[in-house]
Amino acid sequence: MQTAVLTDRERAAVQAYLRLTRTVRAAFDGPPDGGRPPVVPTAALAEAERALAAAGLAGNEERFFRLLRSWCPDS
Repeated sequence: MQTAVLTDRERAAVQAYLRLTRTVRAAFDGPPDGGRPPVVPTAALAEAERALAAAGLAGNEERFFRLLRSWCPDS
């Protein structure tokens, strides 16, 4: 597998996306007492949107997901 060399902006976008997906997973897991899951913080969503835009990515294109897979294959 070829390793991609990410630009600083691409790396920031991937990192923001990973933080966002981990936050969403935690929200769906919910608190241990089985209560209502917490809402995903708008700051996490805003950070991901800004990072994707700065890298020239919309977050739903194949190029972005190739970068993500090459940098963090477990995602």
